[in-house]
Amino acid sequence: MNRDWKKTLRKNRQLLLPSACDALTAKLIEQAGFPAYQIGGFALDGMRFGFPDMDVNRLGEKSTAVANIVHACSLPVLVDCDDGYGDEKNVTHTVHVYDSLGVAAIFIEDQRSPKRWGHMGGKEVIPAKEFVPKIRAAVAARRSKDELFLLARTDAIEPEGFDAALNRAEQYLKAGADGIYFDGVQDEKQMRRIRDEFKGEPLATTILERGGKTPWLPPEVMLEYGFNMVLYPVSLLFRQTRAIQKGLSDLKIGRQLPERESVDMTEFEKIVDIAYWKAIEQKALPLPERIRRGVNKLFQKTA
Repeated sequence: MNRDWKKTLRKNRQLLLPSACDALTAKLIEQAGFPAYQIGGFALDGMRFGFPDMDVNRLGEKSTAVANIVHACSLPVLVDCDDGYGDEKNVTHTVHVYDSLGVAAIFIEDQRSPKRWGHMGGKEVIPAKEFVPKIRAAVAARRSKDELFLLARTDAIEPEGFDAALNRAEQYLKAGADGIYFDGVQDEKQMRRIRDEFKGEPLATTILERGGKTPWLPPEVMLEYGFNMVLYPVSLLFRQTRAIQKGLSDLKIGRQLPERESVDMTEFEKIVDIAYWKAIEQKALPLPERIRRGVNKLFQKTA
């Protein structure tokens, strides 16, 4: 498992981060050639638990889900840690949990609990003087600064204004954050100011394909504005949801699965790497049993 986020960022200049809501999605992201991915709270809550991203689930439920996903994918992963799940003690525990799972990067945000999905509206943030100690606690809890990349996310643009968000970001970097995640950036003018104020710093933001507050811009334009991490938290989730709805609608009327809209058994077995598991099974068998199964397989092919 690769957990060197800084090296991955340097090597790729910009990371486009689709969100994996389960282990299969993480595998597909890796097979599609992405160098890294994220596990976002919105997709995880929605797909795994059927909940909105409104603080219903906390560290216990989410870390179990993250463990399943991380185990299935060798790519470095950025994990959504919401508000750190409490005060400095809770943040420390959260860092220890994800560090032990081999997570490459995390972000914590300055929302007031119970937090809300970033583009939902009605957000509140805690004072910066309360969030800065949480960043310091997260920095101190890491086994090594090279092993867990820490993004500090500010949601202050909507509730406090853009200048307040810039001021917070500066404080968070001074507290030891490795980069800043601006959520809810409203236009290109704000992007230019972020770039000018934080030139050279690792910067992240969220883009929604539909219904978001941040304009949809091509990755190369986002990079010009200094954003070398772009999170896409709903792109796969919304498409997966529509595909499931369509599949259920077809089943309800007895319509056969259209070939062009589906993988077949052979392709799916490749995705989940059945050859790897069969090789383990075969290697563990006594030699006579391996020979017997091999002969039976040969006869099946020639029958």
